Amino acid sequence: MKTIVRVTGVGSYLPSTVLTNDDISRMVDTNDEWIRARTGIGSRHIAAEGELTSDLGTVAAQRALSHAGLTANDIDLIVLATATPDLTFPATATIVQQKIGMKQGAAFDVGAVCSGFVFALATADGLMRNSGFNRALVIGAETFSRILDWSDRTTCVLFGDGAGAVVLEKDTADDSSQDGLLGHHLRTDGAHKELLYVDGGPSATQTVGHLRMVGNQVFKHAVVNIAGAVDSLLKQTGVSHEAIDWFVPHQANQRILDGVAKRLSIDSSKIVSTVGKHGNTSAASVPLALSAALDDGRIKKGDLILTEAMGGGFAWGANLFRL
Repeated sequence: MKTIVRVTGVGSYLPSTVLTNDDISRMVDTNDEWIRARTGIGSRHIAAEGELTSDLGTVAAQRALSHAGLTANDIDLIVLATATPDLTFPATATIVQQKIGMKQGAAFDVGAVCSGFVFALATADGLMRNSGFNRALVIGAETFSRILDWSDRTTCVLFGDGAGAVVLEKDTADDSSQDGLLGHHLRTDGAHKELLYVDGGPSATQTVGHLRMVGNQVFKHAVVNIAGAVDSLLKQTGVSHEAIDWFVPHQANQRILDGVAKRLSIDSSKIVSTVGKHGNTSAASVPLALSAALDDGRIKKGDLILTEAMGGGFAWGANLFRL
C-alpha cells in the first residue's frame, strides 16, 4: 500500500462587480475589439471597496469544504497562494484560518504570483505525505485590481479578482494505483524578473507599487517554459499527452493557452478556458477554471487533469492528478 493525496472538494468565488471591456474603454484609450483580439478577454470581476483577498479566499474555502462534506474542524493545513495579501503580515492564510473557524493545524502563504496555486498544491502534497497533515485547503486568492495602474492600457485590461480552493485528503491505495495527485514539476528563473514585476514593496520602496510587464517577451517565455514543464511532468509520471482528459491552464491570455496546447498537441476540446469572462486572476485562475468545469459538468470524477501556470519571477510549473 502507498499513501495518496486526493482532491475531494472544489470551490470558488468571484466578486459581484463585473468590469467589461467597454467599461475600460471609458477609462483608457482602448476598445473591446482591441482587447479581445490580443487577449480573448471580454470582462473581469473586481472586488468591492473593503472586500479583501482573505474575504474572497474564505468564501472559496467554505464552498470547497461544503463540496467535500467537511468542516473547518476537519482541516489541519491551509496553503494559500497570493501576490495581493491583505497585509504585509500576518499571512493571509492565517486570516482565512480565523474567518472559517479553524482552530488547529498550520496556515501559511506561498508567493509565486500566477504560478502560486501550482506551487501551493505541490507544497501541500509534500507536507501531507511527509509531515503528518491529513486534510488541507489549498487556496488561490487575488485582488489584482489593487495593484494595477489603471492608466496603463497594456496591463489594466488583463487582470481581475477572484478565488478558488480545493480540499485535499490523505488516503492509501495499492502500489499500482494512479489515483489522486500524481506529480508536480516546478521551476523558477530570476534572470527575467524585469519582464514582469511590481515596482513597489516594503523593503525597496515602502509602497505597494503597480504591476509592470513587457507583454510580448512574457508571451514568448510562457509558451516555451510551460510546454517544457508539462513535457517533463508527463515523462516523470509516465503519462502520455493523449491520456489527459482535461487541460486546466493558467488563464493569462487566450493566445498563450492556444500556443501551449498547440505546442503540446493537446486537442482544443480538452482545454478549459475561462479567461474570456474572468481575465487573468493570477493564483486564483487554475482553481477557478477547475471549479467552473466541474460546475458545468465537463469535468467528472475519475478524469485525469493537467494544470500549468507561469508568472512573475519567472516561476512556472504543472500538476497532474486524477480527480
